[in-house]
Amino acid sequence: MNLNNLRRLGNRIPISIKPDEDGFTGRECPNSQCEGYFKVQFGTGLKGDNLPCHCPYCGHESGHNEFWTKEQIEYAQSVAHRQITDAIFKDLKALEFDSKPKGGFGIGISLKLQPGRPVPIRYYREKQLETILICNQCTLRYAIYGIFAFCPDCGVHNSKQILEKNLELTKKQLDLSAKLENGLIETLVNDALENVVSAFDGFGREVCKVRSKSSKNPEEALKIRFQNIDGAKKKIIDLFGIDISQCLSSDEWDFTIKEFQKRHLVSHKMGIVDQEYIDKSHDIDAKVGRKISIASEEVERLIRIILKQANYIVNTLPE
Repeated sequence: MNLNNLRRLGNRIPISIKPDEDGFTGRECPNSQCEGYFKVQFGTGLKGDNLPCHCPYCGHESGHNEFWTKEQIEYAQSVAHRQITDAIFKDLKALEFDSKPKGGFGIGISLKLQPGRPVPIRYYREKQLETILICNQCTLRYAIYGIFAFCPDCGVHNSKQILEKNLELTKKQLDLSAKLENGLIETLVNDALENVVSAFDGFGREVCKVRSKSSKNPEEALKIRFQNIDGAKKKIIDLFGIDISQCLSSDEWDFTIKEFQKRHLVSHKMGIVDQEYIDKSHDIDAKVGRKISIASEEVERLIRIILKQANYIVNTLPE
């Protein structure tokens, strides 16, 4: 039997997985406990052959050929199946014959193949994701669910990058407040302080989550909250053996505590001073029952301190 068409396919069938309309290609973590979906833009990021891929969610590392999505695999299998069945049909088609009857009582024999329904191709579309990021370290463009992630190329976690971007937005908010009327200035500055604390809280939680296995009690490390900065300091000392205030002067640390306490008043007490605030912040200018005052310059200073502390946490907390 002549199988020329089937032989031409060879031992491997190359199948192209095209990027979506935004230039991203879907990836899926091969770790059965994760299987997180994300997308990368090939051509950005690290250059070289046989580079590993990192799952942005769980950090699992493996070769890129291990990160195909289920939909991509089903599509590739259906394309290969179609090509194989088409080749086999062509080879069988070459065996067709038509032998005419001879003589008055001759019998004619023929073989004709009728094409059946072709193997359906399992087409797919890449999913839409929430956040597109560009890694600060290797410049890879990738898309994920949520915000925080490991870079699929270089493996660096982006928690500090996200914090920096949020603080940049807060600086713009403060710049805008300087051009507005007094009533709006107070609202924007108070909101800016809340944003700084929230951004640092999100950053701190994510770093503790990523590095929780290096702590004395991983489950407790996942519960650390940074809106209470002094409480977070005590828990990190206990669980990681690191004092996050060591990178600051005593004046900077006291200022940080006071600003976090001011944020607590704005968020939960309508900005009205109570005795608990005075006890915790040691703000000698504050009066119980009076409205707390927050200046734009305070928030700008807090941003600088937060960035210094974030660098220290990232560089000091055990991997």
